[in-house]
Amino acid sequence: MAKKRILSGMRPTGKLHLGHYYGVIQNWLKLQKEYDCYFFVADWHALTTDYASPGAIKESTREMVLDWLAAGIDPNEAVLFRQSAVKEHAELFVLLSMITPLSWLERNPTYKEQLHEVSDKDLHTFGFLGYPVLQTADIIIYKAEVVPVGIDQAPHLELSREITRRFNFLYGEVFPEPQTMLTEVPKILGTDGRKMSKSYNNAVFLSDSPKVIEQKLLSMVTDTARKRRTDPGSPDLCPFYLTYHVLFSDLQTKEWVRQGCAAAGIGCIECKKSVVPRVLADLEPIQARRAELEKDPEMVNAILGAGGALASAVAGVTMAEVRKAIRLE
Repeated sequence: MAKKRILSGMRPTGKLHLGHYYGVIQNWLKLQKEYDCYFFVADWHALTTDYASPGAIKESTREMVLDWLAAGIDPNEAVLFRQSAVKEHAELFVLLSMITPLSWLERNPTYKEQLHEVSDKDLHTFGFLGYPVLQTADIIIYKAEVVPVGIDQAPHLELSREITRRFNFLYGEVFPEPQTMLTEVPKILGTDGRKMSKSYNNAVFLSDSPKVIEQKLLSMVTDTARKRRTDPGSPDLCPFYLTYHVLFSDLQTKEWVRQGCAAAGIGCIECKKSVVPRVLADLEPIQARRAELEKDPEMVNAILGAGGALASAVAGVTMAEVRKAIRLE
């Protein structure tokens, strides 16, 4: 029985941090063994916001894919490729844009949020407004049956399903409607207590040295109501506990922290130091593999090139069907 096909991508933002690893990559590691997986570098999507300064995209791609490989993503089990290397994505994007109502794009919650929140970039562009159409092309050009998303991304996939239904209604049943695979995404907070993000300068990177990782973790904010060592704290309000102890500690350690914090029996530094070795142990094999992979500077391009050839072959077959359905050929 053929495996179901999955597609998922990441924008090339450079080296990955703990939020990427525990929120996305660990899920990919499971999926690549159970599904026909296509994992891609979304470099065209990066241009929707970084069109004015694209110079870092190439190196960011290399750094990100190195982390994929170091974490265990296997090019023998999944197709790894660069979005911009498969020109059929752009062709299908153009054709889908012809049938997508403007009102569907304008109601996209992410579009509204980012127009309001991002003040240092001009996002009033067609590319930014239309990125859900490109996203749809990315998915359906491989006839992906399943797309893994967090609950906050589910509305984006529903828009892709609407565009797919509209195409099939107008031109015939060419594409399967991609189904949502809701994945549980751990809440990984950065050193300042906000969502971990490179743009917030609060990230702990997979490739940080053990010393830097320890320094970052020991500097992380805790329960802001606990101002002195003698003040009792609340682990349920502590960003460090909610991220690192919940993710790494066993039940005995969690109970020790909860009781000690609530009674002011332990300080925040003691709390943090009890989990740092577990984090370092989790990352040590990834860092060792990355060090080996970095010795071959051409490896990433070779893997993406081979994956791009495989992806292009599949996309080419799909586009032949699309042109025939629209009666362009």
